[in-house]
Amino acid sequence: MQLYTRSSGTGLPVVLLHAFPLSSAMWLAQREGLARACRVITPDLRGFGGSRLGDDEPSIDLMADDVARLLDDEGIDRAVVGGLSMGGYVTMAFCRRHPDRVLGAILADTKAGADPPAARDNRERIAQAVLSDGSEVLVTEVLPGLIGPTTKERRAMVFGRVKGLVQSAPPGAVAWAQRAMAARPDSFDTLSTLKAPLLVVVGEEDELSPPAEAEAMVRAVPDGRLEIIPKAGHLSAVEQPEAFNAAVTEFLKTDLGGSRD
Repeated sequence: MQLYTRSSGTGLPVVLLHAFPLSSAMWLAQREGLARACRVITPDLRGFGGSRLGDDEPSIDLMADDVARLLDDEGIDRAVVGGLSMGGYVTMAFCRRHPDRVLGAILADTKAGADPPAARDNRERIAQAVLSDGSEVLVTEVLPGLIGPTTKERRAMVFGRVKGLVQSAPPGAVAWAQRAMAARPDSFDTLSTLKAPLLVVVGEEDELSPPAEAEAMVRAVPDGRLEIIPKAGHLSAVEQPEAFNAAVTEFLKTDLGGSRD
């Protein structure tokens, strides 16, 4: 599986993994704003954007292994790996499966616990609805939770951009990813054994993965910092990119000592 990737900048490699059901297009402001501080690598996870889905069974672990192969292809031994929402789940799987390749980790608007039964059932319902009826269920049920109230009230262009990304998500990838996320394990043990620094970022208005989830992840790790982004919902990196980029830049400078290859 070769992932389609957008990159910018030089120096310390920082891999950013996108949210469901978006693509690496969501990281535009990060590729522009962080390129002075690091080498930003933003792949499309399998099935989304320019990456094909393949025939494998749904698995977050498989998505993490895709990222490891991407690093191999790029000639990168170790990197800062981070993700938002679904990308955070893949990041935690990467930390579990490839711990020796993690220079640092960034978990944004995500959670370490496994889905409870009701959430798993809801993911399967949405998977089936998308396969049978297309993206309408994503627009009516998923999109509203992705964006905080401040963005809905004041940032119509941001909301419109996110809606466009949601509508363009391929149904097969949406269903596959929903089933992969439903089957993911609890990752608190992974965090407790993390040997690298961790930055946890969360939007102040995030209702899907609220600040309490972020605080729980920071408490679980030996070396973690928490940044709460004001007036942002679940897509904090898209809603408040300057604040998000500032948090990442500070983390790279303070916790990772700037650029290293």
